[in-house]
Amino acid sequence: MTEPSVAHASQAAPNAPAHPAPHIAQSRAAAVASLLGLIVLGLAWELWLAPLRPGGSWWVIKIVPLLPALPGLLKNRMYTYRWLSLMVWLYFTEGVVRATSESGLSAGLATLQVVLCVALFVACTLHIRLRLRDAKALKTDTAA
Repeated sequence: MTEPSVAHASQAAPNAPAHPAPHIAQSRAAAVASLLGLIVLGLAWELWLAPLRPGGSWWVIKIVPLLPALPGLLKNRMYTYRWLSLMVWLYFTEGVVRATSESGLSAGLATLQVVLCVALFVACTLHIRLRLRDAKALKTDTAA
């Protein structure tokens, strides 16, 4: 005898509301804003504010891995929140290293990068926790 399949908590339930709860929408907005901040900071830093070479630096390519995350966050894909919450630590590490080894404007920009990374990590992990909690509550409500 086979047991009926149980939907994973990260998958949308068939009767899930069309609009997410306000706390989930807020965590999503914070994640998107932090990600956009990191992208804009990376572009501005390496091209105009403090490039390693006049006219821009090839280090601007460091923002390329962040670009695929933006559509995933906007489409509310749980997988994107999960991998981004892990990948952001690479940018955090770079920010800490540059904040402690450089001076002037670069050190300030690196500190801003660290702050944006922490904000992105908190927003992503909060979003994941809230969505899983709400999915679990919805599952227990529909089972009762």
